[in-house]
Amino acid sequence: MNGSLSRSNRNNGEHPAAMSLISVRLRQQRRRVAGPLRRGVSVMPATITSLGLLAGFYSLISSIDAHFELAAVMILVAFICDGLDGRVARASRTSSQFGIEYDSLSDVVAFGCAPAALIYSWALRPLGAFAIVISGLFVVGAALRLARFNIQSGSIDKRLFVGLPVPGAAALIAGTVLAYSYFEMSSPRMLCGFAAPATLALAGLMVSRVPYPSFKGIDLQKQGKVELLLVALVVVAAMLFAMPQFTSFALAASYVLSGPILFARDGRIGWAALMNRPRTNDVDRCDEAHDPTEPASPLH
Repeated sequence: MNGSLSRSNRNNGEHPAAMSLISVRLRQQRRRVAGPLRRGVSVMPATITSLGLLAGFYSLISSIDAHFELAAVMILVAFICDGLDGRVARASRTSSQFGIEYDSLSDVVAFGCAPAALIYSWALRPLGAFAIVISGLFVVGAALRLARFNIQSGSIDKRLFVGLPVPGAAALIAGTVLAYSYFEMSSPRMLCGFAAPATLALAGLMVSRVPYPSFKGIDLQKQGKVELLLVALVVVAAMLFAMPQFTSFALAASYVLSGPILFARDGRIGWAALMNRPRTNDVDRCDEAHDPTEPASPLH
């Protein structure tokens, strides 16, 4: 009897040890299998950001070679990449500080240097030294806007951007080039007279305190919101199919003007109160940003 009890006690002691060993081996095997998959998923946002960076660089080269329409299209390609990288990072739960910083550096090239080179080569060159100053101020404004976004992203309302997002300013320059080509306009003097103040205005809006909507606070649960959004998407898709150049300009111009219009309508006090509301618990990744890897919205 005593012998059988001792054997039973030994067996009971061996079972937990065996189960613990099996559990350790299962965890090790899961790490071997899931590790490469996780690394592969985390590379995706950085790859998309790299594509946006390369698109911005190609736009820069195209502007130097006087291929202005191609340069504008490459800026819009970078715009799309900036919107995707942050969403992919959040969906795969691979957001990181490295991705945020890399996205900002990419945006300086794609949405700062590339649009400045495009507007300089396309419209501002006749102004000589003033053209360099104006386009240079655009680059500085873009860099300051991105730096401010990085340090304020955790302390302001997620539904608002403080200042014009850099991708929005770049998209307006690209859209203007495409619309000018679409309507086959040819008036260099008028073009130069329009481009100089417009570029300065964009640089000023980027470093201003004018709030812009981020579209992160849209509540689709309310009745009618989904239907309205679907109708708007269908209309925009149809316009992009029929007149992609003009539609790109119209969308970018509408967003750039929305900030001053809303600011004038609601006033500084109302916007300041909205910006000082407690932040939500949502974890967003910068995409300007997008916004990789948040662009949320692809705008920064």
